[in-house]
Amino acid sequence: MSVAVRTLPRDLPQVEGQDRSTVHRFPSPGPAPRPVLGLVQTFADFEALEADWTALFERAGTDRHLFQTFNWLWHWANHFLRVGSTTRLAIVTARDGDRLVMVWPMVVERSGPVTELAWMGEPVSQYGDLLIESGPGAIALMREAWAFVTRETGADVLRLRKVRQDSAVAPFLAELGADVTSDLKAPYLDLASAPSFAEYEKRYSSNAKRNRKRQRRRLEDRGPVSLTQVFGGAEAEALTAQAFHFKNIWLRQRGIVSPALADPRTAKFFADVTRADVRPAGCHVLALKCNDQPVALEIGVRCLGRTAIHIISYDPDFEKTAAGALLMEDSIRRACDDGLKVFDLLAPGDGYKLEWADDAVGVRDWAKPVTLLGRAYVTVYLGLIRNGTKRAIGALPLGARRVVTDLLARWTKPKG
Repeated sequence: MSVAVRTLPRDLPQVEGQDRSTVHRFPSPGPAPRPVLGLVQTFADFEALEADWTALFERAGTDRHLFQTFNWLWHWANHFLRVGSTTRLAIVTARDGDRLVMVWPMVVERSGPVTELAWMGEPVSQYGDLLIESGPGAIALMREAWAFVTRETGADVLRLRKVRQDSAVAPFLAELGADVTSDLKAPYLDLASAPSFAEYEKRYSSNAKRNRKRQRRRLEDRGPVSLTQVFGGAEAEALTAQAFHFKNIWLRQRGIVSPALADPRTAKFFADVTRADVRPAGCHVLALKCNDQPVALEIGVRCLGRTAIHIISYDPDFEKTAAGALLMEDSIRRACDDGLKVFDLLAPGDGYKLEWADDAVGVRDWAKPVTLLGRAYVTVYLGLIRNGTKRAIGALPLGARRVVTDLLARWTKPKG
């Protein structure tokens, strides 16, 4: 797997371990030299970053960077980068001597005539951010990286989705004057606010707790109930496949199209990352079983005390038992028992999530045109066509919506 490589000019020194795709040294305004910027464009050069990337994460990573670990993105690259694909790597790095001080993981994609810079990790990563050592020069370094990557890639537009309001990159995007194309909320539970699940659940109403007890008895009437949590291995892979099967039935019944789930690479990615024979990325599968058969399933990601619930699905035959809600309760209890601090329900802030949550954080999609073509793309496609299409589909009767979403799913499915 490779893309075109641009070698270093001979008058620039080669830094040990530095990616060799593209490099640029900014002139020093004073005695302290500016970091050296590089652009990683090949899978081999990305793999060569592993040790330095992991060391940077240990210094600068937070629990909110669970989708920016090297291992998570390595699994992504194995499934979403292909020879001949319109997607290629554009990872911006910055080094201060031998130390990696910033990684901005992006890709370049072609959408018709438009060249777009987007997050590396889409569509499976639920938060986008860069890794950067904190300090007074962080925003200035992002400015330099922005000028560098747009020049080197010839991008028409920067389109960064799912950016938390408390991310490292959000202040820079606001300063840049980027357009907000979507504004959502990611609900979360502050598990650190209580010493145990028994104490934590006191914040829920007595009526809600009685309902869940009644629902659990209804499920137990259908057979013995058990909970299984799996970290890695063939069982995790098999349960992941079952979770996707349940989810696709649910989407089909409601006439909802999900381009991410319609893409077969997504299911293959999760099968791989939950099995994790190599480079584990913190994934787990939680299964609520009745008669030893899964009736509700959760795929989650853990990082530095945070657990993020990426996919939750249930057997349609057990919908009346509220199997999904029961699994949510069990998952929160398990997270409390495991000493986790944050239970992240991810965006969007659907009603059922808000019923469980303590609060929510803003998650925005940003777009910044670089060229006139990019401005037209943001204004016409993102602002009018895309949003208008969503509204129009949502207004259709269920039967018509199912037909349209089936057609869209086939149309958006990648070729090859």
